[in-house]
Amino acid sequence: MDKQVSQKLQPFLTEVNRLIAQAKADNIIPTPELVRTNLNNLAQFNTRIPDIGYSRDKIIRSEQGETAVRVYSPAPDESLPVVIYFHGGGHMCGSVELYDAMCRKLALAGHSIVISVEYPLAPEHPFPEGIYACWSVLSHFREVLTEVAYTSELIIAGDSAGGSICTVLAMQNQVEKRVRIDKQILIYPCVDYTMAMPSITSNGRGYLLEREKIAWYFDHYFQQGENRKHYSPLHGLITADLPKTLIFTAEFDPLRDEGQAYAEALEQAGADISHHHFEDMIHAFINIEDLVPEECQLLYEKAGEFIRR
Repeated sequence: MDKQVSQKLQPFLTEVNRLIAQAKADNIIPTPELVRTNLNNLAQFNTRIPDIGYSRDKIIRSEQGETAVRVYSPAPDESLPVVIYFHGGGHMCGSVELYDAMCRKLALAGHSIVISVEYPLAPEHPFPEGIYACWSVLSHFREVLTEVAYTSELIIAGDSAGGSICTVLAMQNQVEKRVRIDKQILIYPCVDYTMAMPSITSNGRGYLLEREKIAWYFDHYFQQGENRKHYSPLHGLITADLPKTLIFTAEFDPLRDEGQAYAEALEQAGADISHHHFEDMIHAFINIEDLVPEECQLLYEKAGEFIRR
């Protein structure tokens, strides 16, 4: 029997696909402002925002400039591991505010500090500006933890483009050894900018994230003709020195195959890898938790267990 997308998502996808078809019929040209608004509109499907003991906006200052972050801790007087979270959004969208609920839930599930990063977005800040800003956060994150207790354990985490940022940082850190990254959590990550995997096509229409939109995101992120394969973590240096990794993939996600291939490459290299696959989910399902609460709860539970182990 063929796999089917969750029944809980079908009314949502029907409406999304109607709006996409209408926009194409009306010849609406996508702009950064429009796609940012569309992603922000998903907040209406993520309304469960738990209380947390500590939440503060901070600024990390470095030679790269200033990067805004938001720091969460469920127990500010208790020494906890640190998770640095990079949000999704195709390197063009998303924000600390949009991901507030998700970062609270991750901090609570992992009983950990979470630092949510407001990294600069394309096209105003194309590759590699965002990567440089994220490196500065990794190098200086302790400076914003003056009001909370923390341990030496460092975890990086992110969804989609944020997962890509994690894998780029981890890949480069194998050689440069700038910091000690103990673990990484990758939620349906983008790890292959060549768009060559079969699921890019097979899941590239009808499941929220569409193939044409992915290509559009990448064109705005890479503006100087960079070798996209060269900068794809799937095609980069993969060794046993990579951090312990937890990967989540979704069956009806265009990025499914590259996430699975990355998990397999880590396993073959001898890295410590755990992989959980959601058989009936789509890309960005943590952004629409009200529609799929059980699946999101499972994701946070598994991420929390991984942080605490």
